Amino acid sequence: MKKMILASLLLASSLFATLKIDTTYATLGAVTQEIGGDLVEVHVLGSSKYDPHFIVPKPSLLSKLRRADLLIINGGGLEVGWLPPLIRSANNRKIQPGAKGFLDMSHFINMINKPTSVSRAFGDIHAQGNPHYVTDPHQVLVMAKVIAKKLAQIDPSHAQSYQHNLEKFLKKWNAYLKEFDAKMSQCSTKKVVQYHELYNYFLKRYGIVSVGNIEPLPGIAPSSKHTLALIGTVKENGVKKILQDVYHDKKAAEFIAAKTGAKVVVVPHDVGSVKAADTLEDFYNTIAKSICK
Repeated sequence: MKKMILASLLLASSLFATLKIDTTYATLGAVTQEIGGDLVEVHVLGSSKYDPHFIVPKPSLLSKLRRADLLIINGGGLEVGWLPPLIRSANNRKIQPGAKGFLDMSHFINMINKPTSVSRAFGDIHAQGNPHYVTDPHQVLVMAKVIAKKLAQIDPSHAQSYQHNLEKFLKKWNAYLKEFDAKMSQCSTKKVVQYHELYNYFLKRYGIVSVGNIEPLPGIAPSSKHTLALIGTVKENGVKKILQDVYHDKKAAEFIAAKTGAKVVVVPHDVGSVKAADTLEDFYNTIAKSICK
């Protein structure tokens, strides 16, 4: 009798066990939570307060990876500087590249800014293209569909629930995009300067032109010569906004602003990177407000 009770308890616990999912960044985590609902336990590995290229590989991240059923990465080379050693050390067969529990979202994204050649002389470039696709709210639809399909593959017993969550979310997000796109139509003639090319997908989506970057090359700090040249570009193009992320030094942006009259605005690059961007909707609303206001 005791064995039967124990077996029943073990069966019940397995039926109601949540999938443990790690995502490398917060926007991926937010979309995953929407689709997984109560059936998943989502952990975000990289803090959105810091440079996504250089997340500190803490022991706590290793413990999360060891027990994960699924690992969802941004891809496009964004995690190459910190994630591979952690995956190897975790020794979790489920989430190794190529395994069922490993999902590289960039494989499903139409990547832009692909370099014609790759060389360190061009700075810290990504061979697969610009990896910062999450700044475009339309990519959320792609991410949601891919995640729903993967969850159903990992956990087929709840496939119907994931599909239901997906359909509900797509209806909500399409309604949000309709309103969001209408508001963004007023910003299509704007010109901006970025520190790093974090917002190219958003700018391309809404017809906003970036006339230059504070970085002379990706990952390279601005020189005096480059900064002075950029000041001339800002004046010539009538740029009013300098898009600054939360983790790069603001001195160069503030110097350019002082010389040109442009305004420095801190723009989130991921859900939670600024206080006003803790949800998916608030994340994109804050980007729009920063650029268009």
